[in-house]
Amino acid sequence: MTAGLLLITHDTVGVSLVETASTILGMCPMALEIISVSPGCDPEDALEKTRAAVRRLDTGGGVLVLTDMYGSTPSNVANYLCGDATIKVVAGLNLPMLVRVLNYPALSLDELVYKAVSGGKDGIFACLPDRCDT
Repeated sequence: MTAGLLLITHDTVGVSLVETASTILGMCPMALEIISVSPGCDPEDALEKTRAAVRRLDTGGGVLVLTDMYGSTPSNVANYLCGDATIKVVAGLNLPMLVRVLNYPALSLDELVYKAVSGGKDGIFACLPDRCDT
């Protein structure tokens, strides 16, 4: 059984990242939903939408939840779900992280967490003048 993927992000960050990743990959290979959290939203409403999305996405393999920024409302909403062993949360969503996860849709939930974190970290580079090929 494969894991589902839930993005909880500020405004349209998640939508933009999924559209871009799907263009890069030519498709979206996982069951995926996005919850967009806008300024002034009711966190309880966002939590209820999150719980409903998790129920739809979990077909037996669990759900990986990616949020854009630790400590923000999307992350705080996701963290309410952390007590459930079938839900794993990773904060700091970026495009390399998302593409890495989508490249490995058949991995277990725990393996996807590792891929998400490594993709996010390994996809960050300081492009300094002394490191550029010119």
